[in-house]
Amino acid sequence: MKFKLAWVVATLFVAYVVFVAVVVFMYEPQPQDLDWDDRQLFNQQTIAKLELGQEKQQIITLLGPADISEAKPVTNGSLTVLFYRTQHVSSDGKTSRDECTPLLFLDNKLTAWGNDSYQSFLDSPFALAN
Repeated sequence: MKFKLAWVVATLFVAYVVFVAVVVFMYEPQPQDLDWDDRQLFNQQTIAKLELGQEKQQIITLLGPADISEAKPVTNGSLTVLFYRTQHVSSDGKTSRDECTPLLFLDNKLTAWGNDSYQSFLDSPFALAN
């Protein structure tokens, strides 16, 4: 009886160790599951690797949902701006535009990113609605 109990306990322990190992080595957290400071660093590193012309859906898959988003029609199609948090400004529990890097998409293709590019789009006639 003691042998059977020891065998059952050992089997359960081995199964538990295998389960933990699978979870630790196979689980990849989604960006939205990260703490704010880890996500901020993740966003910085991922945005640094982006290339112009990438599809909006591909970038959303990489970065997760945007912290803030805007969209409007422009003369050449539609402009979408996704803001991803990349820096900490104040500890108010809210993400604001000044804590984010804007990614600009024209017809769902990445055309620019960064605050200067965003301001240029806002200031130029190109960004005005039809």
